[in-house]
Amino acid sequence: MVTRALEKYLRISPKKLRLIASMVSKKKVTNAIYLLLNTNKKGAAIIKGVIESALNNAKRKPEKTFDVEELFISKIAVNMGPALRRFRAMSMGRAGEIRKRTSHVLVELDAPRKIPGKAQRAPKKQGKIKPKKPVKAGK
Repeated sequence: MVTRALEKYLRISPKKLRLIASMVSKKKVTNAIYLLLNTNKKGAAIIKGVIESALNNAKRKPEKTFDVEELFISKIAVNMGPALRRFRAMSMGRAGEIRKRTSHVLVELDAPRKIPGKAQRAPKKQGKIKPKKPVKAGK
């Protein structure tokens, strides 16, 4: 874990935020921000702000053993905060409860792991695919 940012008591349902959080999980920070800029949801702007906050926290670290451009979102969690309870008039003189939900968002950024002294391997090449013999129609 390189850095993290936590935003609490956001006035949006966690269910709505989790849709967007799953969309940017495990992506590079720059790609995630571009993706969120083009997403037409209220939660996209909120999550973008939390990611930028974590990115700024990473830039302020005194011991920089990583490249800021290589950071990716290693963990993004959307948890439920306290629900505001409101009441609305219902039929037959009753009061119906309405819960206005809040959310807590946690974003952790990490740098890709590089093993010192070992060269990074290229992916294995696939062998040639042998063509199958044609099947004779018949008996």
